[in-house]
Amino acid sequence: MSAGALLYSFSPTPPNPSDCFKNFSLSERRPKFPSRFHLTVLPEDRCFVFQISARRHSGGRGNWRLWTDVKSKPYDVSNKDANSVKFKSSIDKTVLDDEEELSDELPWWKQFPKRWLIVTLCFSAFLLCNMDRVNMSIAILPMSAEYNWNPQTVGLIQSSFFWGYLLTQIAGGIWADTVGGKLVLGFGVIWWSVATVLTPVAAKIGLPFLLVVRAFMGIGEGVAMPAMNNILSKWVPVAERSRSLALVYSGMYLGSVTGLAFSPFLIHQYGWPSVFFSFGSLGAVWFAVWLNKAHSSPLEDPQLRPQEKKLIFANSVSKEPVKSIPWGLILSKAPVWALIVSHFCHNWGTFILLTWMPTYYHQVLKFNLTESGLLCVLPWLTMAISANLGGWIADTLVSRGHSVTTVRKIMQSIGFLGPAFFLTQLSHVDSPAMAVLCMACSQGTDAFSQSGLYSNHQDIAPRYSGVLLGLSNTAGVLAGVFGTAATGYILQHGSWDDVFKVSVGLYLVGTVVWNLFSTGEKILD
Repeated sequence: MSAGALLYSFSPTPPNPSDCFKNFSLSERRPKFPSRFHLTVLPEDRCFVFQISARRHSGGRGNWRLWTDVKSKPYDVSNKDANSVKFKSSIDKTVLDDEEELSDELPWWKQFPKRWLIVTLCFSAFLLCNMDRVNMSIAILPMSAEYNWNPQTVGLIQSSFFWGYLLTQIAGGIWADTVGGKLVLGFGVIWWSVATVLTPVAAKIGLPFLLVVRAFMGIGEGVAMPAMNNILSKWVPVAERSRSLALVYSGMYLGSVTGLAFSPFLIHQYGWPSVFFSFGSLGAVWFAVWLNKAHSSPLEDPQLRPQEKKLIFANSVSKEPVKSIPWGLILSKAPVWALIVSHFCHNWGTFILLTWMPTYYHQVLKFNLTESGLLCVLPWLTMAISANLGGWIADTLVSRGHSVTTVRKIMQSIGFLGPAFFLTQLSHVDSPAMAVLCMACSQGTDAFSQSGLYSNHQDIAPRYSGVLLGLSNTAGVLAGVFGTAATGYILQHGSWDDVFKVSVGLYLVGTVVWNLFSTGEKILD
């Protein structure tokens, strides 16, 4: 029953609704300062919680709470619905009027939608994620020279990150879906930030310690994507889903650009340890803001404005954290397997291009190492732009009445067929400039996947979106590990054309599987 109904009905002699409105509203004192009135009913304890929040013109706030126990005066509320509804309308109108007046006088930064603040914080977390990940690819050069590491040792250090990263994909999804995304993402960021700061210390102690620290860093980053997916499934309405996820994932791309751009400067000016100390310390700043501003669900945020809360709940299908994971039901659904297979096919090509691109530029296009490093930034920038463009297009199509299923299939088809087309052109171009353009276009169209398969976890199972992303991303990470190793083998016995043919073949397989078995409708409640 509504708060208004209970308040009206518990009175031994039901008052006139207008009198109740006058008694409990601050509208008659509004000239002094704008105010906000909230009434919460605790049916179990049979008591009310009144909260009045007033803001003075000086900017200060005062808060008072009154607990009223009505247990001693039980009243039959079964026949009071009609009048109670009238009273509820009065209460709701008072609250809404006060909220609107209070909002009008708030500065713009306090009126910024809270859901987009959550999205922005997730974006910044993913920015730090890839900054801390790619810095090793630059710092490993002076580190290997200082500690006399051979190429095999360097490869072992680079791969140790994935040991922990693989372990926490599914575990992070389970944890996020059961306890909430705020705790899990906060844990992940602070964990990998500490591991980043400890990297120079571990390297000085010895190789085994460095391998452990890098694996620990992978553990922290492994929970980030499932946790982010869980928290956005609760905060972001369906009509804004593609844009929000595209923005968050573009944080990863821009993080790579930032890491690749600033790491050489820091190493040259202050030595290679400075990269890990400076990048890792940024995680502490982010964590402080996250603890103060973020909540796992809109239901847990006491500062969320009623208008925004109504918008979120009217357009969102996610519920509270789950208590158990129905593995049998999840794995019995064809769209789930479409996600897993498509994620594998997508990441095979993506990881190969991003891992082997500098080698391709240097060996085939004959760029020097400096030019190769600079040109490696171009695909990341292209992906950041394309991901947000694709997100805007996808949300626009959904808002205009196109089904979510159709939109997801269109966007992911672009994410598969675009890279496949541009990779096939590499064997026909006769200039380095055209080859670089093909690579950039390949990665640019690849980023449309953020509005395809990467948005689909929240579509088909919003309550289990963290677990689903953990499942599919595990397949994606395995594709990166196996694909990177297979590329080295192919190059020993074949050519770059053979490498691209394998990627194109998997892109085509992913296209077929996705269009046959995926859906944008909810299949798990």
